[in-house]
Amino acid sequence: MASDLSKAISSTAYSTYEKRLLKEVLSRPVPHHVAIIMDGNRRYASEFGMVISQGHEKGREKLEQILEWCMEIGVKMLTVYAFSTENVNREKAEVDDLMRMFAENFRRLSEDDRVHKHKIRVRVLGQKEMLPKDVQQAIAAAEEKTKGYDQYFFNLAVAYGGREEIVQAIRKIAEEVKKGKLSVDAITEKTFTGYLYTKDMPDPDLILRTSGEERISNFLLWQLAYSELYFSDVYWPGFRKIDFLRAVRAYQLRKRRYGT
Repeated sequence: MASDLSKAISSTAYSTYEKRLLKEVLSRPVPHHVAIIMDGNRRYASEFGMVISQGHEKGREKLEQILEWCMEIGVKMLTVYAFSTENVNREKAEVDDLMRMFAENFRRLSEDDRVHKHKIRVRVLGQKEMLPKDVQQAIAAAEEKTKGYDQYFFNLAVAYGGREEIVQAIRKIAEEVKKGKLSVDAITEKTFTGYLYTKDMPDPDLILRTSGEERISNFLLWQLAYSELYFSDVYWPGFRKIDFLRAVRAYQLRKRRYGT
């Protein structure tokens, strides 16, 4: 009985604090574009006695929640780091599980009523050709069915590497110069940006990473030049709404400076 009472009090306190945080966040301008390095699925699984695939499944469920939270406060664009080019080198069983989940999740996205109701455009950033055919097909279906939407934008970095993105852009520019379609003097920051996966997207206002690690891990290296960075100690599957709201509030309380 005492334990139940304690849980009830704790739940009430949490709910009250969450509502107060939400009201505070909504009283200030919110970031237009939030990017997230979703880290900690495997450690979360280990800590709670789960197999790795269960940790990734919990991470998928959390991603659905974060998308809802973004829409609730008015964040228009969410970009998440789902699978890096380095992740390909993990154990085959884990990679196979992830690929199965990606195929299922992209098929689910293409048919999700919430996606179509809120007109969420889904896009994948990365080397799609590295992915299995069924994953490529599921991605193509989600992108095709949402390509005309413009209310919210949901970008997933899959088979993505920031350095590789930059190298690919350099190759494309070099080819254009070689063919005489682009002069060297015409290459500017704006020109270069036009050759990236994110060429028609605004740079992230806020980049947050979970799990306590404080590094960028090859994510949006060109785009983060003036982004605000926020690091949370919580593993991704355990990331709560109050953790998200705290990150946004921290962004709101900072005075953004460009070039210094």
